[in-house]
Amino acid sequence: MKIVMLESLSISGELLDQYVKPLKEAGHTFELYERDDDKSLQAARCMDADILVIANMPLSGDVIKQCRNLKFIDIAFTGVDHVDIKAAKEKGIAVSNASGYSNDSVAELTLCMMLSLLRNVPQADVRCREGGTKAGLVGNELRGKTVGIIGTGAIGTRVGELCRTFGCKTAAYNGFSNKKSTEDMEYMPLNELLGQSDIVTLHCPVTEQSKGLINRETLQWVKQGAILINAARGPVIDSQAVAEALETGKLAGAGIDVFETEPPLDTGHPLLHTPNTIVTPHVAFATAESMEKRAEIVFENIHQWMKGSPINKIV
Repeated sequence: MKIVMLESLSISGELLDQYVKPLKEAGHTFELYERDDDKSLQAARCMDADILVIANMPLSGDVIKQCRNLKFIDIAFTGVDHVDIKAAKEKGIAVSNASGYSNDSVAELTLCMMLSLLRNVPQADVRCREGGTKAGLVGNELRGKTVGIIGTGAIGTRVGELCRTFGCKTAAYNGFSNKKSTEDMEYMPLNELLGQSDIVTLHCPVTEQSKGLINRETLQWVKQGAILINAARGPVIDSQAVAEALETGKLAGAGIDVFETEPPLDTGHPLLHTPNTIVTPHVAFATAESMEKRAEIVFENIHQWMKGSPINKIV
């Protein structure tokens, strides 16, 4: 079979060779390309591919439809909203993702943002470099805060574990599952969650139900002076509404790792100009450890699909 990888997995060449070698020895071919978002170039590169590997590069239905031999799309990412899954289904193409590779990396950046915002780390850094003091920068502790988690899959669950280690109370929105409350996690309606939480952190995929979940209306329910973290997907929040809440002080701060489009962003994006906001260019998943976990999952997906026992199935 012809295996085409349309973008790097951000691992060493030596490690990649270790994964590719047994495939080549079994008679399969492997081609690796540098990422290019030009659809015509993508189609030309994968037209004859049996297996296609991508990470977070958008893959449109137009490209998928031109792949005459394609049988399996292996997505080296947790979210799959950047791939036209409908087009894959229509062509009978199997799809798997790399769920689980970034549970720790995303959860840890989420905690990093919480702590940095509570302790005014960005402002204190600037103040120190300018020869100033801590005046006006007395922060708050994470211990004792109520953290509201929207989306309690593997990442949201891990965030809850870490927050409880810091002495937080954790609660979750009950609108995405039928999970029952436990001693550690109380599930409740969105208005109650937002009204009680000192910190609200998002860890849900983009669906019709979750798109625009945090908007002008739901922000009215938010506890005055709460902190918002979005390490899920950009479209889960209304960026303009969140920017307005930050400007008025309804939100005391925000940590934003994801946006409506992949960075680089338009420099006029509203969340690039709001007070007490930490913005990062979709890096929550990106650690050396998570990239190695991801590669392991991606190639295991290929082996298991070839054996007729696909894992991490989306389609």
